Amino acid sequence: MMKTIKLSEYQQPDYRIVSTELTFEIFEEHTLVINRMRVERQSEMSKPLQLDGDRLELLCVKVDDVKLPAEAYERTEEGLCIFEPGTHATVQVVTKIYPDQNTELEGLYRSGGIFCTQCEPHGFRRITYFIDRPDNMSIFTVKVIADKADYPVLLSNGNLQEEGDFPDGRHYALWHDPFPKPSYLFALVAGDLGHIRDDFQTAEGKNVVLNIYVDKGNEARAQHAMRALKDAMRWDEEHYGRCYDLDIYNIVAVDSFNMGAMENKGLNIFNSHYVLADEATATDSDFMGIESVIAHEYFHNWTGNRITCRDWFQLTLKEGLTVFRDQSFSADMHSHVVQRIHDVTLLRERQFPEDAGPTAHPIKPDHYIEINNFYTATVYEKGAEVIRMLHTILGEAAWRRAMDLYFETFDGQAVRTEDFLWAMQRHSPIDLTQFALWYSQERTPKLYAEHTFDHSSGTLMLKLEQVVPDAVDGTPQNPYCMPLRFALLGHGGKTLPVYLSRQDQPLLDRGILLLRDAIETFEFTGLASEPTLSLNRHFSAPVDLQYAQADVMNLMRYDDDGFVRFEAAQTFAASTLKEMMHGENANPQFLESFGHILNDETLDLQFKAQLLSLPTVTMLMQLQTPIDVRPILEARENLNHAIAMRFEEPMRRLYQKLHRPQHEALDGVSMGERALKNRLLGYLIVRQDSKSIECALSQYRESLTMTDRITALQLLEGAAPEAAEAAMRDFYSAYSSDMLVMTKYFSVIASSQRPGVLERVKVAMKDPAFDIKVPNLVRALIGAFARNPHHFHAHDGSGYDFIGEQIIALDAINPMIAAGLAGAFKTYNRMNDRSRGQMQNALEKVMAHEGISKNVYEIVEKILAG
Repeated sequence: MMKTIKLSEYQQPDYRIVSTELTFEIFEEHTLVINRMRVERQSEMSKPLQLDGDRLELLCVKVDDVKLPAEAYERTEEGLCIFEPGTHATVQVVTKIYPDQNTELEGLYRSGGIFCTQCEPHGFRRITYFIDRPDNMSIFTVKVIADKADYPVLLSNGNLQEEGDFPDGRHYALWHDPFPKPSYLFALVAGDLGHIRDDFQTAEGKNVVLNIYVDKGNEARAQHAMRALKDAMRWDEEHYGRCYDLDIYNIVAVDSFNMGAMENKGLNIFNSHYVLADEATATDSDFMGIESVIAHEYFHNWTGNRITCRDWFQLTLKEGLTVFRDQSFSADMHSHVVQRIHDVTLLRERQFPEDAGPTAHPIKPDHYIEINNFYTATVYEKGAEVIRMLHTILGEAAWRRAMDLYFETFDGQAVRTEDFLWAMQRHSPIDLTQFALWYSQERTPKLYAEHTFDHSSGTLMLKLEQVVPDAVDGTPQNPYCMPLRFALLGHGGKTLPVYLSRQDQPLLDRGILLLRDAIETFEFTGLASEPTLSLNRHFSAPVDLQYAQADVMNLMRYDDDGFVRFEAAQTFAASTLKEMMHGENANPQFLESFGHILNDETLDLQFKAQLLSLPTVTMLMQLQTPIDVRPILEARENLNHAIAMRFEEPMRRLYQKLHRPQHEALDGVSMGERALKNRLLGYLIVRQDSKSIECALSQYRESLTMTDRITALQLLEGAAPEAAEAAMRDFYSAYSSDMLVMTKYFSVIASSQRPGVLERVKVAMKDPAFDIKVPNLVRALIGAFARNPHHFHAHDGSGYDFIGEQIIALDAINPMIAAGLAGAFKTYNRMNDRSRGQMQNALEKVMAHEGISKNVYEIVEKILAG
């Protein structure tokens, strides 16, 4: 039986490690780690010192410089117990580790020729024995020693204190971080790296040296990341008053990394996907992603590092808050409405299915088997939405005061979500007790809206009903407190004044209804005619809004809230697709509204590209019970075709107007042109006519940007595979030695709608450019196949069997990546009988596999139990 860790059983550690001096002797075959810790007992009673450790070769243990005999300590699978360390002691442990054998990429490992670390959440215990938990904050001093010719760059946290050479060709660097931090924020890098350097002058007048380290030859591809870093530093000063606190800020890009990036104090280690970019090898989406993740990790310096989590149950304290901050930064850098649509789309694609499935959990879970399984869309994206609701309730000025209080009160501490809410409460216009349920309850609430209008009195009655589903274990859940932005719209989308009979709405002057009860009614008076209701503007609450009476045509065309306009377009498209699943033709009114948007020349181009998109298969699956993927795929294909046939000529004209193959600028207008023209090309090519196919081929051959070239390749793969063959060979020939670009190549193969994709994926796994030990490549090929609704949900169950086999294979190499892949089955409990049975067979084979990791066990066990 796997051990369950429970929040209710939290106890502070009996000891704390005040300071830590680490020496790393790096050799080709192994690394020696000398760990010297100043330890203080926190409990009154004398207790053994329990240090965490995992798969370490212990060479020596000393207390106050005296080597301990074997009977003075005990080694276990989980660590090291020193029986009588005393009240204050200097404890030294020496371990030997083998980074080249570390395929899990946790602790110290080698990526290519680079030694690097990943310590969140429990990687540090694979380096040395330690109190490896976030509430043990220590001052670190780190000395790194290695061969100078092979590893000229030696980095760790904090500021560089000293460096020098040894006579035998080895050298050292001594780093000191003056700020206490938990071990999960420790970092080390040793390698032969190129770098770019810049400087940043803080608002306090301090000069900070900025370095981004990359594989030699990639320096030019790091310039966008450097610009993003400086923008983020400036934004955090302007919006939160937070200045950087060290002399140096280092970023290192590595190819093998389980996550996107890691905010280690002063030494961020990044998946190279989120650092390296130029117009020829990266898409517009890549550039935006780099900007977002660079900012996210920088913002963690205050929301995660200076103030960290008391325990891992509080993970959303740092992640939800920092996601909200990086979303706000990206919105300020670009388009607020396009960013909001992007954020909500991501939430609905990733988190809503998670919340509806057997692995649902609150943003602050109360138990886990493997904490790595809780780096989820719920903790991150839903957590950010909870923070956004607090921001909405408080308003910008009060939010800033509350955040200042949070920083001033808890700087240098490991805290809880309750501490954050305390700071919010001090400046909140309402009591946040009920609001705190967002932290402890799971599932996505449905919000049902209906209204009646009395023409004689000019009164509109709005009824809102919250339906909060039971928890996974069947426990009933309570109504939430939530802010609902709204407006009453007149002719042409004009916002009308609001007269509300209720007096218990403290946020009404800001266009916000505050919901607290399961059912609430609101009476609006003084209306000359029936208005159009615009609800959940800017997606102010993360709910599933059900509003059958919504005037989607009016909202889709005229609402001045861009998100509601997008939402209306998606709702209208979804209802049209549902009708087509039952054999009806495309709704003429939907096509009319689509044409209205297509011909509207006043719209921002990126926003227009979003408005013209159809709901994804994942979104449509959420509307079905049980889920049957085939009708969804057929309906989308038919509606795409209907749109292409109806609007072929205006689409071609607009495409030709926007298509500038030699243009590669990254400003908003240029990215908008590419987004819209590629949306149009996606519709046109479903005709599979020679003109559209040649158009896509020309775009692939002539365009300078990867955005245009990879889009053309994807469209050809799906609609004209024979025409795509030569382009695919050309792409492979040009980029087979560039791992990051090859992820795009593998994703094109795995995401294709053409027949035979599973066999092509199996062939691609044998390609020399593919390495199952590199997470980016696994996500690009195997992960993309698991997200391909056409082939993952194959009628014969072959897609499920294949992914089950890959989970088993990956579990022996990297359990974290294997567990992430298992998430593809999270819709298990909502599938039709045939698909559910096929999924069950695949998952039971995974569970029956000898030596299954706790990462995979926890996910698969929950899915099957659901």
